[in-house]
Amino acid sequence: MNIHVSARRAGAPVLRVERLSKQFEMHHLRRTLFAFENIDFELGEGEFILLKGENGAGKSTLLRTLYRSYVPRAGHAYYHTREGVIDLAAAADVDIAVLRRREIGFVTQFLNARPRVPAEEVVAEPLRLAGTPHAEALVEARRWLAAFGVKRQLWPAYPSTFSGGEQQKVNLARALILPQRLLLLDEPTASLDHAARQALVERLAELKASGVAMIGVFHHPEDVAGLIDREIHLKAIKIEDGANHVAE
Repeated sequence: MNIHVSARRAGAPVLRVERLSKQFEMHHLRRTLFAFENIDFELGEGEFILLKGENGAGKSTLLRTLYRSYVPRAGHAYYHTREGVIDLAAAADVDIAVLRRREIGFVTQFLNARPRVPAEEVVAEPLRLAGTPHAEALVEARRWLAAFGVKRQLWPAYPSTFSGGEQQKVNLARALILPQRLLLLDEPTASLDHAARQALVERLAELKASGVAMIGVFHHPEDVAGLIDREIHLKAIKIEDGANHVAE
């Protein structure tokens, strides 16, 4: 895979990726699906990297691999935690769970809403788990629900009953209410109205200024043009007829 990376990072190191590769075994077809191969890059504090590439180039798969929803086939992803360096590609699941709770965030357009839990409680939960008193966490949750344009009368309602766009706003408020050291963004602006997209960009700018490192995939990259420091271009792996692997 060919990758173009521009100037090096300026902040302290957060993530160093070395020859990271991912593939999926399609046993029923006796084929291997290659998502990406031999990816190398570094990411520093307060830096925003945009992932670009055609459909099937592995952009979302790369984010999920860094978040360890997928286990890579090969390579390393050295993450600088507050206590030391850990290889996300080989870390134990229990360590990954701790990092997700404390340091690494993943933002998508989808909300997996638990039934009969009010929107304001869904958004407040990350703060409560971090030790913030319940009343204080609710105040902050309501502030971010308002910022993303969720109507006040919906705050005590269940997100499972909301439209897709309203669920996405709840999802963003929850994902961004507690600053992380590393934030992975997978098409977070899909289906958002203009006001919500603007609120998202403003929040990302705040996080970037505070030193949060970010890697993102955006259908409309112009939304975050002012935040981008570098771009990584992924290319789908092409094959010839008769080869035993396919592009994603």
